[in-house]
Amino acid sequence: MFHFDQLNSNEVSNKSSELEGSKTEFFQEQDNAADLQFSMSDNEIHRQVQNYKYFTNLDDLYLDVVSPPFQSCDDDINRILDTDYKNSSLIKSKGKNAFPLASFEMLRKHRSKRLRSNEETSNLGPMMSTERIIELAAEHFICKELSSFSHPYPGSILSQDSILGQDSKGFQLIQNLLYSAEKVDQKKYEHSRKFLEECERMSSCTGSPIERLVFYFTEALHEKIDRETGLITPKGLGKKIPDPLEMMKCTNTFMITLQKKCPLTQIAKLVGIEALVDHVAESDKVHVIDIHIVSGVQCTILMQTLAARSGRPIQHLKITAVGTKSKTTLEETGRRLMAFANSLNLKFSFHVVMVEDILYLNKNLFELDPNEVVSIYAAYGLKNMIGRPDRLEHLMNVAKSLGPRVMIITEIETNCNSPNFLPRFVEALFFYGAFFDSVAECLKNDEENRREAEERCFGSAMRNVVATEGDERKIRYVSIDVWRAFLSRFGLAETGLSMSCLYQANLMRENFPFGRSCTLGMDGECLTIGWKGTPLITVSAWKFSSDG
Repeated sequence: MFHFDQLNSNEVSNKSSELEGSKTEFFQEQDNAADLQFSMSDNEIHRQVQNYKYFTNLDDLYLDVVSPPFQSCDDDINRILDTDYKNSSLIKSKGKNAFPLASFEMLRKHRSKRLRSNEETSNLGPMMSTERIIELAAEHFICKELSSFSHPYPGSILSQDSILGQDSKGFQLIQNLLYSAEKVDQKKYEHSRKFLEECERMSSCTGSPIERLVFYFTEALHEKIDRETGLITPKGLGKKIPDPLEMMKCTNTFMITLQKKCPLTQIAKLVGIEALVDHVAESDKVHVIDIHIVSGVQCTILMQTLAARSGRPIQHLKITAVGTKSKTTLEETGRRLMAFANSLNLKFSFHVVMVEDILYLNKNLFELDPNEVVSIYAAYGLKNMIGRPDRLEHLMNVAKSLGPRVMIITEIETNCNSPNFLPRFVEALFFYGAFFDSVAECLKNDEENRREAEERCFGSAMRNVVATEGDERKIRYVSIDVWRAFLSRFGLAETGLSMSCLYQANLMRENFPFGRSCTLGMDGECLTIGWKGTPLITVSAWKFSSDG
């Protein structure tokens, strides 16, 4: 059985190397590009897009812009990484305490996968982004640890005084958080608590993005310590945290507000549906199987697009929602979609396939018409089964048996599934740092909904990622490279997104006040959507091969 946290690294590397030559980055359009119409053909759009777009190999992107007082130790880190340190006297003498050397690769890995936009090469304001502060603090942490190894390049070790102004407090907070995590990994819990006390003193759930981020990570580390020591403290296991998966499903006002004001999720929905429509453009009868329909907003986009199709109107649209619980909620979604379809004069039917366990799902439960074209839409529906690989494998086998024209997959882009605590912690810190930064900008005038999103959704998820192990860890995210290696086992091959999809993604980004902080990039055939350079979401289209 396939296990994501035990995926053969060579398999992922092989899949990645196949796509390396095609890794490109999608950049901003010229000012007059907004006048282009959505009705253009792909060839017309392609010619226009070439006027304002250029490509570069993502593997060559590194952060090369730092504040003037900052003295980076990048060269020293790369020098050490390029040596064979398996037999190094440094490792032999330090043994398990050689944490910094492992951290180098995590830091460089984060840099190499960043998306770059014009904002990153200019000063956006008096304060650095949350992600940038984390990166500088992590680098400083590594360099300080190196100095204890008789670092051969002591002149490059930057001092805390290099970080000036309003960013210094955030820098110190991340430093304390990293030291605390290191002590937890070394089982030095009392030392860790001392750093956490400093984090508590300096952080707040109502402060800056960094202060809020550290506040919730501090809670997560307290719970981690409680679990490993068997204690129950008010700041750890003594604080009741809701199931993070249940919190993600809620459709409360704050989540609706967040999605309306944040470009990330809206761009992902638009691109996913446009990619699906591209593959059923000539079909009279379309059957979409939605793995994780939630409120069905993506379905309304689909309906509007199909209803507006000129030349060959659609005869019938069928949507089937797959679920394992909350049948009443799914049926309510169906009634709303039916009313919306009627307003568009669109012939529409809605079905629910409800199973107690995804293992009971089978082809016979779907009402299939030989004259219809089947497509599968899976937005954030696969990640919840990463910890249950038998369910995920079964779902993919059923999906293949349905013979879909295309399968659209939207997923979170990060690696928070490592069985090892520290790599998982560092990945989560960068990932949620970018999300907290985005929420701070998009909801800066809506403190109530911002607090709700940070505490109920992000906070509970962060605690689950950091503090739990085994079956209790329900939040498990993996990168597109891991998905590629997994999906190839079922004969799935990635297919490209049209230039129209990319163009419309860019237009939607421009409609948001903070849209320029949203970075778009291409990883192979997959669209990556990020915030100020940190990848957060991927949208990709897949086809089953006949011999897969």
